[in-house]
Parts: sequence; structure tokens; C-alpha cells
Amino acid sequence: MEFAKFYESARDDCLRIVLLNVGDQQLAEELVAEAFARAWAKWPKVRAHPAPRAWVVRTALNVHRSWWRRRRREVAIDGHDVPAPGEQDTVISGDLMAGLRRLPLRQREVVTLRLLLDLDTDTTAKILGIAPGTIYAHLHRAVATLRSAIPHSDDQEIRR
Repeated sequence: MEFAKFYESARDDCLRIVLLNVGDQQLAEELVAEAFARAWAKWPKVRAHPAPRAWVVRTALNVHRSWWRRRRREVAIDGHDVPAPGEQDTVISGDLMAGLRRLPLRQREVVTLRLLLDLDTDTTAKILGIAPGTIYAHLHRAVATLRSAIPHSDDQEIRR
């Protein structure tokens, strides 16, 4: 697969997953751009990866984590994670997105990789560097939390 074709087919999905994890459209776009730049630089390795999209998402989240560690002493500004009017994700409801943002980081990563990128348990475990049984545990807790936190009409989105 050529990198340009991969980029075109994967960009929106990767952006959506990263946006769910970081909650800021501009930051998500920057992280995904950086991750795709790194993927292009290592294209032979990424192309051979069992889940290249997941590689890009994981790289973007790692870039964010590194950035956050360097700046963790800064004070948060109230309302930072609130999207501007018209920036709501049209594919995922606001209630579901808010519920995902409230999950612990590892649960959010498992949900986005397993359910939104549709990766199998073993691939998700390899990407996150944890045991497959831990994936099941995180997914179970995350879905239970989401079901109790959002209206029942959104349950179908969770089961997707």
C-alpha cells in the first residue's frame, strides 16, 4: 500500500480516535499530523505492522503523553476541553464523547482501539503493551461506566 493511499483512507479515523482521547480539535489535528509524519519516515516498518492505523493513533497519543509530561506543572484553564460551537463531532454523540472523556486514560485507549478502530483483543494488547485479559477487564469496566453515565438511547453507539 502506498503511503498517500494509506493517509487518505486512515486520516479521518485516526483523527476521530485521537480527538476522543485528547478532547481538543486543534491539538488532535497536530498530534495526528505528527504521527503521520513519523509514519511516513518509517513507512516500511509501519506498512508491515499488523494494524498501521493503530500504530498512527498510538504514536499520536504517545506524542501527547510526552508533551503533557514536559508541561504537567502548568495550571489548567477552566473550559479548556469544551469544544467551540459547531465543533461537536457529528459521528459520535456529545453524551458519548463526554462519557469517554471521563474514563481513565487506559480504559479510553482500550475503548477507542477495540470498538472504534475495530482491532481484535490481541492486537490491542500488543499495541498497549498489556495482557489480553487486561484488555477485557478495561473494556468491561469502561462499557459499564458508559452505560451508567449516558442515556440509554446512546447504548447502541457503544455496542457498535
